[in-house]
Amino acid sequence: MTYEQIKKNFERKLWNKQMVAKAVEKKVITAEQYEEITGEKLVEAEK
Repeated sequence: MTYEQIKKNFERKLWNKQMVAKAVEKKVITAEQYEEITGEKLVEAEK
């Protein structure tokens, strides 16, 4: 899974914020990329 794939899935509503946060937790994308995708800062509680 790449950043581009995750971004597309989120935009198509196939992924939610929790799923994107899980990708950060698994080090697939960075917290900065999470913010670019969702438009919100990653909050520790969401992990």
